[in-house]
Amino acid sequence: MGLSRRTFSKEVKEGAVRELELGRSLAEVARQCEVNPNVLHRWRRELREHGAKAFTGNGKGRAEENRVEDLERKIGRQTMEIDFLRRCLQHAEEQRRLQALTTHRSSIRTSRKK
Repeated sequence: MGLSRRTFSKEVKEGAVRELELGRSLAEVARQCEVNPNVLHRWRRELREHGAKAFTGNGKGRAEENRVEDLERKIGRQTMEIDFLRRCLQHAEEQRRLQALTTHRSSIRTSRKK
């Protein structure tokens, strides 16, 4: 059974980063929030990079972006497969037509009555 991810509000994340900036140790804040110190590093970086726009949607935006990228990759792969299969079908049709032109009626066997 997989563990579900905990979600933290924007206020909790900003509060934890504020605690770090006020001089509390990383380990202390991590224990208080019950998160890995690496998570605090990420929160701090996101807040620095995005400012007020950081922590929107509790991480769902990133998951949605990944899903869209996966679907776009899948569409690209399927497009390539469709193109390949169309070329194969075209080639088979050309071969069938060529064979129909080169085959003479006399070469077709007809059943004989005995």
